[in-house]
Amino acid sequence: MAACGRLAAFYVSSVRPCSLIPFSLTPPIFFSSSSGGSALAYAVPPSKTCLYAGFFTTLIEAYLACGRFWQAEDAFHRMRQLGLNPSLRQWNRILYMFNSSGLIPQVRLVYSELTRCRRRLNVFSHNVLIHALCKVGLVKMALEMLRTVEIDTVSYNTVMWGLCEEGMVEIAVGLLSEMVKRGVEVDAVTCNTLVKGFCRKGFLDNAESLMEMLVRGGINRDIVGFNTLLDGMGKVDEAENIFHMISSHQIPNTVIYSALMDGYCKAGNMEAAESALHEMQGKCINANVITYTSLIYGYCKRGMLVEAVDIIRKMKEEKIPMNVFTYSTIIDGFFKKGRESDAFDMYEKMMTDREKANKFVLDALVNGLRKRGRMEDAQKLFTDMTQSGLSPDLVNYTSLMDGLFKAGNISDAFGIGQQMVEKGLVPDVVVYNVFINCLYRLGKTEQAKSFYTKMLDMGLVPDHATYNTMIGALCREGKVDKALNVKNEMAKGGRKPNIVTYNILVCGLLVAGKVQQAVDLLNEMVTEGLHPDYSTHRKVLHACSKAKNANLIFGMHEGLVKMGLVVDRTVYNSLMHSLCLLGMNGKATTVFKDMLRSGIAADTFTYNALILGYCKGGHTQKAIAMYSQLLHEGLTPDAATYNTMLQGLVTSGLMQEAGELLLEMEKRGSLPDGITYNIMISGHAKKSNKKESIRLYCEMVRKGFIPKVGTYNALISDFAKDGMMNQVRELLNEMQKRNISPNSSTYDILISAWSKLYNSAEVKRLLAEMKEHGFVPCASTISCISDAFARPGKKLSAQRLLEREPGGFYVLHQLKDEFQKAPLL
Repeated sequence: MAACGRLAAFYVSSVRPCSLIPFSLTPPIFFSSSSGGSALAYAVPPSKTCLYAGFFTTLIEAYLACGRFWQAEDAFHRMRQLGLNPSLRQWNRILYMFNSSGLIPQVRLVYSELTRCRRRLNVFSHNVLIHALCKVGLVKMALEMLRTVEIDTVSYNTVMWGLCEEGMVEIAVGLLSEMVKRGVEVDAVTCNTLVKGFCRKGFLDNAESLMEMLVRGGINRDIVGFNTLLDGMGKVDEAENIFHMISSHQIPNTVIYSALMDGYCKAGNMEAAESALHEMQGKCINANVITYTSLIYGYCKRGMLVEAVDIIRKMKEEKIPMNVFTYSTIIDGFFKKGRESDAFDMYEKMMTDREKANKFVLDALVNGLRKRGRMEDAQKLFTDMTQSGLSPDLVNYTSLMDGLFKAGNISDAFGIGQQMVEKGLVPDVVVYNVFINCLYRLGKTEQAKSFYTKMLDMGLVPDHATYNTMIGALCREGKVDKALNVKNEMAKGGRKPNIVTYNILVCGLLVAGKVQQAVDLLNEMVTEGLHPDYSTHRKVLHACSKAKNANLIFGMHEGLVKMGLVVDRTVYNSLMHSLCLLGMNGKATTVFKDMLRSGIAADTFTYNALILGYCKGGHTQKAIAMYSQLLHEGLTPDAATYNTMLQGLVTSGLMQEAGELLLEMEKRGSLPDGITYNIMISGHAKKSNKKESIRLYCEMVRKGFIPKVGTYNALISDFAKDGMMNQVRELLNEMQKRNISPNSSTYDILISAWSKLYNSAEVKRLLAEMKEHGFVPCASTISCISDAFARPGKKLSAQRLLEREPGGFYVLHQLKDEFQKAPLL
């Protein structure tokens, strides 16, 4: 940073006219000064052009390293205004640095200037521009360059990468024959890029066939390609086939077994991973930290933390030290299971072991805290870790900004964005998408549009997420026609709508009651080669549920099946869940029986849907019977099972049974989460079990969960109805400390409580505050004020109270009838 400052100072002095040696044979050059006027400068002497060109190149690099992008751009313009023409090597350095900094418009400008200087560009120059174009989705322009400039293998690999990133792997594969015809070498990177492209689209057979074809053509297999294939495998036999392919060409070793186990773990098949580990050890092949970290990841992914911790013990016994990736994996696993204290204990152990935290550890900690609503702690941790020397990346900054936006802390989110830019990180499309999405969701439409414009000005090309965000926002506002216009603009811009786009629009049309248009759009989707998937089915049925029309639900379900939707257990579960949400348990049971008859066994999600239906309908005993059947089938209840059951029992006032189920839940290894605590605390509070509700509340906050405003309302109501206002004040302080804002119900509870205690000062204050937040007292609150103040000797006091206070007038108007009905008035 200091070096950058010194170079900048030198730069300022160097561009002054008096600092340049006059050269009488060359006419003076004019350039704009920083103040906007013109300054006269003389041409640089020919003997010093190389010196000055080198200086400006170094200065641009220094500015970019400091994150002072506009000054880097200004330095480049000054260099050109002075007529300096650097060497090709220096031009390429400038191109490369602007591209690395993400300043794509500047890359294109530099390339254009380089062409204008009549320098003979080399392959490196072309490849930088090709990479810059592909980074922002301008793959058509990159393709055109392939046919018009000098290229090499890197050029083709870069364009293939860009096409695969855009989901156009078929076009990328087509370039292979072009490479062969032009005599361009195909290498392992080409192979791996295309294999990854096929795997990302789910075309695993194509990926495997392509790898075999290229290997037969003389391309060397490498572990990257095998790993890519293994990552894409979702079935045990597929992964085993790849493993046998590897084994047939080389003796299995630690690396190959680790890759196999990693594939199994990512597919969630821990039994196969364990079997591979035993086979590996049986062949006296030693596991390493990568092997064990993969297993820990797999166990954490399936919520099997006991087994994950056992692997850590095994590593200790074998004297294999955990690395930073092992730590980040187990920390993330603990957070996802609600074991925050264990996560931080592991972080402390990492610090004790002198293992330096990296961006993955930071991401695990910040995500763990933000998902629990603890944004202040997440922000503080982020600041502490960056001040200790850790350099966050774009993902870290984006994650924190996203959390701050969702917590409603817009100013801090913008502050983090500014800090990110000052650190030299250039916002990409993902960062802009976070800003656009969150601002739309916060109702700040104009600001969201402004960020969209800024993104375009930066030369960034909107991706599917950008368009889908805008389409979703318009659908939520009920502006479905405008959303359809955006979809048309998207297609004109060369970005074909994807399955997510169609899902959003179809649901928007269904909610708006435009069923035929929704069906037409689904037909268009199929015509475009996209077939409805589980996500389409779930979202469409959810939209239909809002219409509370079982016939519409069944009609859309059958229509999607005709369009190619594969009916499996997931689809049956979604259909049953939609019906149960509407309390149509009979129809859901019919679907359940139909599923069993078709040879598809029920799973935990199936029973969860049926239990939900019975609980919503108040059929608690039937829900309990369904829960017993789930256990009898040998299935494991999850958090959703228990929370649904607990809610049903609490709603029915069966607190003793709820308490027993909570104990059973803990015995079976399923830890209570925030939803569990909210249900139980509210239930005990409504039953006036103050001791138990406060015990659970303390346990909840001690574990790092944030109670909902409804939970606080239940507690406040319980204490308020007994006149225990000191405890009520304590709870309000707790809410404030955790950034939980009171809602309309909170004010209703408080105003009613203070009215019963005839405390006009508090009632006046709360009425004013209530209006300030845009809330209106409910009928029972108005009645309560009337009972307290509109009585013999109190009528005048009530009128004065309601006439003087902000917000009191509209309450007085509603109280008028109450006053007239009141006896002895």
